[in-house]
Amino acid sequence: MTGGEVAGILVAVFWAILVSFLAVVLVRLAQTLKATTQLVADVTEQAVPLLADASATVRSAQTQLERVDAIATDVQEVTSNASALSTTVASTFGGPLVKVAAFGYGVRRAMSRKGDDKPAAPSRRSVIVGRTVPAARRRNRKG
Repeated sequence: MTGGEVAGILVAVFWAILVSFLAVVLVRLAQTLKATTQLVADVTEQAVPLLADASATVRSAQTQLERVDAIATDVQEVTSNASALSTTVASTFGGPLVKVAAFGYGVRRAMSRKGDDKPAAPSRRSVIVGRTVPAARRRNRKG
């Protein structure tokens, strides 16, 4: 065997090892791509129903928000109507009721004075530090 033949055999062995190595790499790459394809298919299979459920939930929430908005609008309208009604009632009945109450008070005072010739003595009270003190106790403090 000459030196050229040995070199040729070494080159052939090198190429055989290189091709074997590349074949193993390509087989592993094919397995990885197959696993990735299966994973993507599984995720897609599970994601589509989840997205449909999420879409239905968002639609339901939108419907509920529209209902709440309608209720809030109705409550605001009822509040405005109640305020207008109370203002109307107060202006319609407020003045006459005050006059009737004042008239009743005057009649009661007149009836209570009918038996007495002299007017009733006004009640005398003093306020000391936020309290009302009867006139008898006030005289004791001064003396």
